[in-house]
Amino acid sequence: MSWLARLAGKPGEKVERPDLRADEAQDVELEQALKQCRDSVHAWSEAAYKRPRTLAHEVRHRSWRLAAGWALGCALAVGSVGGGLYERHYRQEMARMAAEQRAAEQQRQVREQQAREQDEDLLAKVDSDVSREVPSAMEPLAQLMAEDESK
Repeated sequence: MSWLARLAGKPGEKVERPDLRADEAQDVELEQALKQCRDSVHAWSEAAYKRPRTLAHEVRHRSWRLAAGWALGCALAVGSVGGGLYERHYRQEMARMAAEQRAAEQQRQVREQQAREQDEDLLAKVDSDVSREVPSAMEPLAQLMAEDESK
């Protein structure tokens, strides 16, 4: 008789046959124990599959928390980099405006200097015109008279 035929009996039922040797009896008992273990594992896994799962809700909640953490971290990094770039741009603009103000101040000083020089030239011309004894239009006549007096 094969060992499969011996297992055809009910589980938990001890098969005792006088014609079997002691080793065969142990094999039958081992096979029955393994079958009972397999049946209990199948029953446990079936009960575990039918049980409601709360893990999906936890994973979903945890994944949203993780995604929100990454999003906030990325927003913080982008904000830091953007703030640094804005600060650099602001300083460049301030330096450009300061340079423009210095250039405008220099141009104003140059214009004032040119205006002073023009005023000085005009005053020198007026001064030379005033310091003459005779107006420039009458100068040929004054030269003639000077020559007459010297004779």
